Amino acid sequence: MSSLTPPRVCIVGAGAIGCTLAARLAASGQPVSLLARGETLAAIRANGVRLHDLDGEHAVRVEASDSCADLGEQDLVFLCTKAPALADLLPTLGPLIGAQTVLVPVVNGVPWWYFHGETGRFANHRVKSVDPDGRLAGALDMGRLLGCVVFITAQVEAPGVVRSNNPHLIILGEPTNRLSQRLERVRALIEAAGIEARATERIRDQLWTKILANLTSNPLSVVTGATLEQLYGDPELKSLVGKILQEGLLTAAAYGARIGFDPQTFMELGAGMGAVRTSMLQDYEQGRPLELAAIGDAVVELAGYQGLSMPATRDILSLARFLTHHRPGAGDRQSTPARPALMPDGTSYPAP
Repeated sequence: MSSLTPPRVCIVGAGAIGCTLAARLAASGQPVSLLARGETLAAIRANGVRLHDLDGEHAVRVEASDSCADLGEQDLVFLCTKAPALADLLPTLGPLIGAQTVLVPVVNGVPWWYFHGETGRFANHRVKSVDPDGRLAGALDMGRLLGCVVFITAQVEAPGVVRSNNPHLIILGEPTNRLSQRLERVRALIEAAGIEARATERIRDQLWTKILANLTSNPLSVVTGATLEQLYGDPELKSLVGKILQEGLLTAAAYGARIGFDPQTFMELGAGMGAVRTSMLQDYEQGRPLELAAIGDAVVELAGYQGLSMPATRDILSLARFLTHHRPGAGDRQSTPARPALMPDGTSYPAP
């Protein structure tokens, strides 16, 4: 990715986060291409991408296709898809990849690259829950990857139309825990698009912050149908959430993660998000695959490697998986936009 010429940027996936990135980047003057499909592709070709956020409305035109070959080689690729889609998607990205292409996976839960760049007994280890047969690790050169944690609350209102009611924050880091020129170039590109972007030498700390937010809310929301306000505020559910949080914090600590919040503050901020239904609950109601492996099973797997048990987490995952196999038809309720909430350091609360 050259610092002298405008980079070729492609966003793979036109959901809430993908469209948010596309809209902000294109509105800043950065040429953007978007890999999409179906009715979303048709809508974007006809009407472009529209984002309603705290800065107003952004309506942009982007090159869109369902063919990587049509879009061609890129300098920077954001992978903005759900974790269950990655195994089939990654092997098809070859036409986008050139000698210097940088890949930024924007995924929930424990990423398949978690142990990449690690030393000691976990060097070259694989997270089997998200990459059971090594297809993800083998599909792309791991040296191309930049770690990424997105703290953006956004929802799709219609194909190619997204609304976000919180500040945007993206944290980037090399999996090898170092600062680099490419890291700074990607950070600056995102910052120029009006999205707060930070570079860190400890990307896994930020990963664990988001992992804990997802772990304590998403699977339990499927089991209960509860909103964030209820999960973190109702006395009956709050007790269970607290048990899951403690199990997750112990696991994060075992891997040396530094978590920038205390449990009480975490619970209060979660409740302060209001009557918001998690993305996993919305996926459950719409009959879509759930990210239980990345958000839940992988954390239990990592705990096991450290000799830790997560009984409360395991039970909730089992219940959520049972309901997934026996769920009724898609619901017709609409999600409630998130209310802005801040972490103690002034950043947005991690959106589940």
